[in-house]
Amino acid sequence: MSGFALEGIDMTRRYGGFVAVDKVSIALVPGEIRGLIGPNGAGKSTLMDALCGRGGGTTVGTVRFQGRDISGLSARARRRVGLARSFQKTNIFADLEVREQISLAASAAETDNTEEVIKALGLSALADRRAADISYGDQRRLDLALALVGKPSVLLLDEPAAGLSISESLVLARLLRELATSWGVTVLIVEHDMDVIFSISDRITVLHLGKILADGPGEEIRANQEVVRAYLGTSIT
Repeated sequence: MSGFALEGIDMTRRYGGFVAVDKVSIALVPGEIRGLIGPNGAGKSTLMDALCGRGGGTTVGTVRFQGRDISGLSARARRRVGLARSFQKTNIFADLEVREQISLAASAAETDNTEEVIKALGLSALADRRAADISYGDQRRLDLALALVGKPSVLLLDEPAAGLSISESLVLARLLRELATSWGVTVLIVEHDMDVIFSISDRITVLHLGKILADGPGEEIRANQEVVRAYLGTSIT
């Protein structure tokens, strides 16, 4: 059995003649937070879609979850085995109360951990309020809560800090680190906020033009001149 929480092996996704992801291999060890960065159009969200079984186009490659080949499973079936995904735009229902929609999401999961998720995400004081009536930052935490229903072991996050202030982004980053540690959740996170990425990632993978440009600890990525030229623009200090 593989020691990896999630593996994508030679992942390729084509849309007609356009190759969005080109033979990318990535492997996440249990409990790690892996940052996934790169310029717009590099293939980051597309790679996440391929890993979780979503999106159109033609996908080639193998996805293994805790050593099991799940390449043939639907997105819903992959969610049931413990591979969860969040999106750039929130999936919340504005007219439903916070607890109500977390509970509804939990009804489809084998493990109903509604109250645990509410507490972990700091939503207890907001549990009986409509999602439309809470702040945008709280809505982003609610969206993360929905992804954590059923206590998945691997979480794919697509720009969870989008639209947040610097302080809100850093609070979310600390929360993600705490969850990865206390729940043993493995996280693959796409994020344009480099403060968030470099503050919480154990390792960072850089995509460029659908291929891996670099992969390694944050210090190596900061110093990699190819990454600086292709994406970062200047060295991050």
